[in-house]
Amino acid sequence: MNQRWPSHRHRGPRRHFFLIRVAAFFAVVLALSAYGFLTLLRQAFGENTLQTASLLWPVVVLFVFLVLFAATMRRVGRPLGDVVAAAEHVSSGDFSVRVTEHGPPWLRSVARAFNSMTIRLEGQRQQRRDLMADIAHELRTPLTVMQGRLEAMIDGVYTPDDRQIAQLLDETRLLARLVDDLRTLAHTESGTLSLQKEDTDIRFLLEEVAAAFRAEAETKRIAVHSDIATNLPSVPVDPIRWREVMANLLSNAIRHSPQGSTAWLTAHALPDAIMVVVKDNGPGIAAEDLPHVFDRFYKGRDTGGSGLGLTIARNLVIAHGATLTVESRTGEGTTMRVRLPLTATEP
Repeated sequence: MNQRWPSHRHRGPRRHFFLIRVAAFFAVVLALSAYGFLTLLRQAFGENTLQTASLLWPVVVLFVFLVLFAATMRRVGRPLGDVVAAAEHVSSGDFSVRVTEHGPPWLRSVARAFNSMTIRLEGQRQQRRDLMADIAHELRTPLTVMQGRLEAMIDGVYTPDDRQIAQLLDETRLLARLVDDLRTLAHTESGTLSLQKEDTDIRFLLEEVAAAFRAEAETKRIAVHSDIATNLPSVPVDPIRWREVMANLLSNAIRHSPQGSTAWLTAHALPDAIMVVVKDNGPGIAAEDLPHVFDRFYKGRDTGGSGLGLTIARNLVIAHGATLTVESRTGEGTTMRVRLPLTATEP
């Protein structure tokens, strides 16, 4: 659980040492200010006037000095010390600390920014942990299957014939595809993915994708209907990556379409973009699953695959400066919309 900073058990010597240095600094500043104030009084009223109140002035100056010093330390020194002490814990890997926002406005802004930073760091660390756990889980399945089959073949349970070798080859292909997806995902999320953009005939590319999936869809008694406008302009995209996006969306539509139904791939021109729509009339996506469809390794109910396809597709779309949105209701199918700007834009 996140804790408000500072908690008493964390007030260590580093914070106290910092406060001592701050106190010493302000003490010197205030002492010099008091000396300057007395000098101005001597020049304004003369030496004789000050001598008549020689016993009173030191008391007044000392009192003012202590009041200003206490107010300054309370207003600035303690909040600044809290931030410094919390930063020491963040440097040691403790991202759960939060600084109480108090003090002058500029210090409250510092505390607010510090809290936002620790929240992001804590979230990123949790994401890394979840990612490592998900990767280990996804890699374990094909490796376990391959190990089990090989051990069974060595023990004589399975005959090392063409059928068993073909099944092992399928598992290695699945494993290779998963590793390749992870590599692509890492590049897209880190911003290191290199796109080879060139002017591409989007209409021709989409028709190719639709034709590539018609044979597979026919074996499942699913029709693939494409309605691509003829006036689509050429757009600077990476054709290989863009074909990967469209293939992923259309493949998902076919996989979730019931027998005897139709999957649609349509595209039309907007004033400043091309709108591509992939639609199916399958079971749809549950309301609780809809916000997570683009999360990596997220799998809805009755969903196969690695859970990386839509994440990679969205990242590739963003890398082209485009947008990918989803609309779905249970029992009414799913619609994916890709809006591709006509000009070469960066995410």
